[in-house]
Amino acid sequence: MSGIDNQNEKLFNILEFKGISRRNFIKYCAAAAAAFGLEYYFGGLFAEAAASAIHKKPIIWIQGQGCTGCTCSLLSTMNPGPGEVLLDHVSMRFNTTIMNSAGDLSADVLKETVNKGGYLLVVEGSIPTADPRYCFVEGMPFDELLHKTAGNAVAVIAAGTCSAFGGIPRAGFTGAKSVEELVDYKPVVNIPGCPPNPNWMVGTLLYYLHFNELPPLDDLNRPQAYFGNHFVHDTCPRVAFFERGQFLTDWNDPATVDWCLLKMGCKGPVTHADCNRIWFNDGVNSCIRSGAPCAGCVEPQFYKDLSPLYVSPLIPGGPQVGSITLQPNGIAPASAALGAGIVAAPFVVYKLAELLKKNKEGESEHGE
Repeated sequence: MSGIDNQNEKLFNILEFKGISRRNFIKYCAAAAAAFGLEYYFGGLFAEAAASAIHKKPIIWIQGQGCTGCTCSLLSTMNPGPGEVLLDHVSMRFNTTIMNSAGDLSADVLKETVNKGGYLLVVEGSIPTADPRYCFVEGMPFDELLHKTAGNAVAVIAAGTCSAFGGIPRAGFTGAKSVEELVDYKPVVNIPGCPPNPNWMVGTLLYYLHFNELPPLDDLNRPQAYFGNHFVHDTCPRVAFFERGQFLTDWNDPATVDWCLLKMGCKGPVTHADCNRIWFNDGVNSCIRSGAPCAGCVEPQFYKDLSPLYVSPLIPGGPQVGSITLQPNGIAPASAALGAGIVAAPFVVYKLAELLKKNKEGESEHGE
């Protein structure tokens, strides 16, 4: 039996011990391949990549200004899911949330891995720049640790919106920045979300492990398969109510509980993600399916320019969104025909995006 066959057999034995059949694992890999627009037979290649992943790139996972929600989201679906096996086999060398070692022992592992190089660096949390004392990790300011670990990495994955775009901390006073704003000398893949769906991370790693290259990215360096092709609104389970102009306005009215959440602050029409196709919690649910409006958490404007969470930027005469005041005649038709108007004129979505972009450019010009 060849070395690859031995690795495959070892992997499948581990999977069967955890109650996962070979058939289901291959189906999972095939689904991951399909997400990237590949033919179904690439699923077998992904499975081979997972079997030999122990010989692939190690991972250093560092955490800055964040809540650890991205790590928790990832881990919550991995027992006993295939994701657990996949991430175990990519040799997680350093992650302060899940590793057993601490103190000098963990510091030595980090130093050894960095010196050897050739690893993937995953960054969770934003990087404060107003004062280094806002975030110290491993005895140094977080921006220093970021540059120290990024130097010998083959690529950097920004996990979660805080590291990808600044996220909630950017709305504060710490001068929070994204990975891309500080690391311009390495390839950076943004996997935003607050928190991100773990399947986005697993699928990206599977692609990299087999092809030894990063997946196709959109103009914000997010994997196109998950973020670049459609809006959350496109696959919304409430879209029929949207098209009929039926909008929920009272959380306590059982007669309208399934109606469109646009008037309750849903940002689905301006948010690029497949949340309604690949559900969270091992395929149990998504934000909108659970009754919560989309917060737009995968977009660069989150949180500052997409708040308040329960106020819609598309409702005529609505209050400010960030520092933009949306006027009735500049964004949407009359409320009575809102659903049909936006469906018939998708420029409304792009108009909002354009306004948000101009707002950001205006802030940059004024040094804000």
